[in-house]
Amino acid sequence: QVQLVESGGGSVQAGGSLRLSCAASGRTFSRYAMGWFRQAPGKEREFAAAISWGEGSTHYADSVKGRFAISRDNAKNTVYLQMNSLKPEDTAVYYCAAGATMPTKRSLEYDYWGQGTQVTVSS
Repeated sequence: QVQLVESGGGSVQAGGSLRLSCAASGRTFSRYAMGWFRQAPGKEREFAAAISWGEGSTHYADSVKGRFAISRDNAKNTVYLQMNSLKPEDTAVYYCAAGATMPTKRSLEYDYWGQGTQVTVSS
């Protein structure tokens, strides 16, 4: 079992930055690909970014590519999402996910999910 706790959400103006963190505990964190998903009000959960467990290969949704950066520190059992040039349409609850064998946008590939952290971007 893996427990995931997100932090770092908040309110920011358009153009600003935030860094989300996801602290993992439980089973071997470093063996899993990790992902970030988000869900805006009235919309389905969507993929944002993912990272492999080893060499750090990454995968991004087109909507965040060039603005967001995912990284991980296996020694700290933590994955990060650096979000720059934020837009109002980035407003959502952001969820950390673990358990996939490779970085993927398919939510069904992830076995473990955090509770989410709210990100609000005002214009």
